[in-house]
Amino acid sequence: MAEPLSHHLLTMAYNNAWANHRLYKACRQLSRDELVAPRCSFFPSIKATLNHLLTVDWFYLQALERELRGEPPDELSARFFEPEKPFDDVGQLHREQAQNDRRLIAYCQQQRDDQLQRYVSIVRPERVQRDQRLRLLSHLFEHQIHHRGQVHAMLADTGVRPPQLDEFFCEGEAPLRAQDFAELGWTEEMIWGVSGRTNPG
Repeated sequence: MAEPLSHHLLTMAYNNAWANHRLYKACRQLSRDELVAPRCSFFPSIKATLNHLLTVDWFYLQALERELRGEPPDELSARFFEPEKPFDDVGQLHREQAQNDRRLIAYCQQQRDDQLQRYVSIVRPERVQRDQRLRLLSHLFEHQIHHRGQVHAMLADTGVRPPQLDEFFCEGEAPLRAQDFAELGWTEEMIWGVSGRTNPG
């Protein structure tokens, strides 16, 4: 039996949170100077990139949650980017990002395949964007992957070893993520079901 698309999105939300957890474990080892040092990337520092990931999550998650609750779009949603870099401290960034990641998981837990085509409205400076839940979620995951990869590359130019982030949830590799799952308070069963197995063979 094929896996429901809504469940796949939920596994993506869990994977997103896991990758951010691993990335921040590395970033929290940086000195303040390393965090803010100018680097070659789309945003000019690790601090700026982490802040961008956070504020964009705020922006999209609020729109998704408001639509789910039947509320109108927020006409003041641009406030999530003022200031552009709301946090200087990596500990604060980590706490806020982890909260966002939990919100995204909770949102995806409520989705069903027949609901993914519902439209979400987002107020932008010169227009109201309307997109399906599925497309917005896919965009949000892609945005995180894209900029998380930039932070990963910038870490390679510091004294902190970049963590491995190019993993999903291969069944045979569960022991390799057990420590991270313990830190997050997760089990394999939370993501994959009663046995935690995806392949009965």
